[in-house]
Amino acid sequence: MDHKSLLQSDALYQYILETSVYPREPEPLKELRELTSKHPWHVMAIPPDEGQFLGLLLKLMNAKNTIEIGVYTGYSLLSTALALRSDGKIIAMDMNRENYEMGRPIIEKAGVAHKIDFREGPALPVLDEMHKNEKMHGSFDFAFVDADKCNYVKYHMRLIDLVKVGGMIAYDNTLWQGSVALTPQVPMSEGMRYGRELTLELNKALAADPRIEIAHIPIADGVTLCRRIS
Repeated sequence: MDHKSLLQSDALYQYILETSVYPREPEPLKELRELTSKHPWHVMAIPPDEGQFLGLLLKLMNAKNTIEIGVYTGYSLLSTALALRSDGKIIAMDMNRENYEMGRPIIEKAGVAHKIDFREGPALPVLDEMHKNEKMHGSFDFAFVDADKCNYVKYHMRLIDLVKVGGMIAYDNTLWQGSVALTPQVPMSEGMRYGRELTLELNKALAADPRIEIAHIPIADGVTLCRRIS
């Protein structure tokens, strides 16, 4: 399977894409998806059905201010920018500007580049600076995290204050290719096992956090939605 979906049937996943996703995919997203598919690490991008889901969620929320940690070539970023209202803003963070620059001409052509404030470098120092500013507490409607799994719990500790009550945080890859349901004795690569342990830690922390209500959704490689309630 050359996709992230946990669906056991390739044919069923293809049916979803061809029936409900590709016909509704905006042209800039299609162009960016096709460009990214040529990149050696194309699997890092979110799949189009996940982008469609996030875009619809943002429209339902009428979101204005968002945070994105982990940009890659920008498919999720562009999905967000297209879904936000005209005065929306995204603070986007990634270690690699080169990948972002690959997709930026398409983002500019789509007319939404003005919504994006891209910050190159580690996300934690940026979040810490934002967290120090109490005026930024509760000022964001939404955050999307698809980055270094070893820092997900640390990101959550900061994002929970930056996102408003009623706002949402979405964490990507929270089923880790289904490995979270396997026993430790099952053979797997060191990278897979390390990611599995980090994902289990995150999932346990989110499930126990009384400040949020959650929904663990088996789309793509697993997305956990966290709605701040206090």
